[in-house]
Amino acid sequence: MTNETLNIWTHFVPTWYFVWTLVGRLRGPGGREDPHAWPLLVYLLTCCIYPLASSCAHTFSTMSTRARHICYFFDYAALSMYSLGSALAYSAYIFPAEWVNGTFHRCYIPIAVFNTAISTSLSCYSRFLEVERPRFSKASRMLAFVYPYLFDSIPLFYRFYLCAAESCTEAAILVHYKHTVLAFLTCFIFASHLPERLAPGHFDYIGHSHQVFHVCGIISTHFQMEAIMLDMAERRDRPLPPSQLPSSLQTLGSMGISVAVSLAVIGLCSMSLHFMPEPLQKEKPHGH
Repeated sequence: MTNETLNIWTHFVPTWYFVWTLVGRLRGPGGREDPHAWPLLVYLLTCCIYPLASSCAHTFSTMSTRARHICYFFDYAALSMYSLGSALAYSAYIFPAEWVNGTFHRCYIPIAVFNTAISTSLSCYSRFLEVERPRFSKASRMLAFVYPYLFDSIPLFYRFYLCAAESCTEAAILVHYKHTVLAFLTCFIFASHLPERLAPGHFDYIGHSHQVFHVCGIISTHFQMEAIMLDMAERRDRPLPPSQLPSSLQTLGSMGISVAVSLAVIGLCSMSLHFMPEPLQKEKPHGH
């Protein structure tokens, strides 16, 4: 057992839970034939990809220094794609009724696609700064993922505001609260390196911050998925006009553009690895 063992399993096992959920949706009523379901299906696909990419990165990153960097390039790209998947689902099911088909709603997905490119680029570039500017590298990587999350959540935060002002009792909002609290907790744990900072050497194999970060992130994604499904079911009861429904072409097109850009960024960064400064000592591999 190494300090990577639980990093691998805390994401590998949940991958199959999300795969099971995706397959159930594909085989269920409507499935691929229902245009209203496409954003959910793409979102669920990204929920499968990001923990799988993470577990693969932790598994194969010890092969060589070059392999380590490339593995994490794919890991970061998968997280960026998950952010876009969330935006697609939010655009289809989460937006407040008064915002639907407004200017911000129409610009929301194009901006989310742009954010995906920026997120992948900045997070991959942050690895080139690890040796000479480690704190700036860490801050850049956090910004690369926190900013898209905050942008994606604008319509959700507005709904929180409305719910607080009107004392609503929507079932989905309560689940969204759980997701949001866990998302901020995930970010805090990643930034603080707790609990090993309080007791160095006691959490090298079990209980270190990266494992807790993985677990909190997965539970947060679970609550997000449940809340999106509740909102989707509620929106079916008051369907949008056909012109306002996201088409499969729009959904898949946005994802296809982002995948192409992310692969281009990964390719460019991989070819530039020989310019990366060499570390003075061997890096301890239990974090992103």
